[in-house]
Amino acid sequence: MEKVLDIQNLSKNYGGITAVKNLSLEVGPGHVFGILGPNGSGKTTTLAVITGVIAPDAGSFRWFGREHYAGMRKTIGSLIEVPNFYHYLDLVRNLSIVARIKNKPLNDIERVLRLMNLWDRRKSRFDTLSLGMKQRLAFSAVLLGDPSVLVLDEPANGLDPEGIAEMRDIILQEKKKQKTIILASHILDEVEKVCTHVTILKNGQSIAQGRVHELLAADDPVIVSCGESGRLQEEIVRAGLSESIEKNGKELIIILKKGMEAKDINEFAFSKGIVLDHLETRKKSLESQFLELVK
Repeated sequence: MEKVLDIQNLSKNYGGITAVKNLSLEVGPGHVFGILGPNGSGKTTTLAVITGVIAPDAGSFRWFGREHYAGMRKTIGSLIEVPNFYHYLDLVRNLSIVARIKNKPLNDIERVLRLMNLWDRRKSRFDTLSLGMKQRLAFSAVLLGDPSVLVLDEPANGLDPEGIAEMRDIILQEKKKQKTIILASHILDEVEKVCTHVTILKNGQSIAQGRVHELLAADDPVIVSCGESGRLQEEIVRAGLSESIEKNGKELIIILKKGMEAKDINEFAFSKGIVLDHLETRKKSLESQFLELVK
């Protein structure tokens, strides 16, 4: 599979502070790749490097197999940090400037403003917009020319719950077009809803990486209850089926060995003549997994 983005051993320092350290990751076509981490973990620095805003101190990155090249940023829709618009110009004139810089068609301005529910405010000065509207205008600029790759730093910044839901829907619409989307966000619930892949950064390093559903499936506890929970616990430990097992009354909380599933415990209990009253896999949220990893 062709790699849209290939990062190898990327590092960036600010004086004595390491912002990104030996970061490697691959993003394939059609991936929605989330970059997560607490404040200061290196998310924005990573996006700034791969969009050519700042230069790395070590390592490399390639877009579509090519190293950084002149005009690269014009082929990628990017939203990094604070949007930069002329305060005294209206929305259409601001986007006209962006379109000319990016060499994008001016007739695409209406499409992106309507998409972001800003068409009715097209003649408003930028300085009259709310923070959420300014963020939506910034996303309008990202979508000009319908780029195949989007790089977004906190795209829901400043938005109310309704705006966050709108932003999620727009990202999902772009995903349906098979676009590759790379986004940094602290709104973990939103990332879980839109992303196919994720990496979690801590102190500039990746501490977990993979498909979202695989990352969330790791260490999901299996909850079992039966009338012979003590004997079942002993049998499971003896058979080496669990990484860990705790007893809470009639309940057993089991972390299974890799490759095992809840149904395997049911079959094992049956083979030992033990009938289960209850069996469930308790799915973790991305938020709980994230908090465990960054501790």
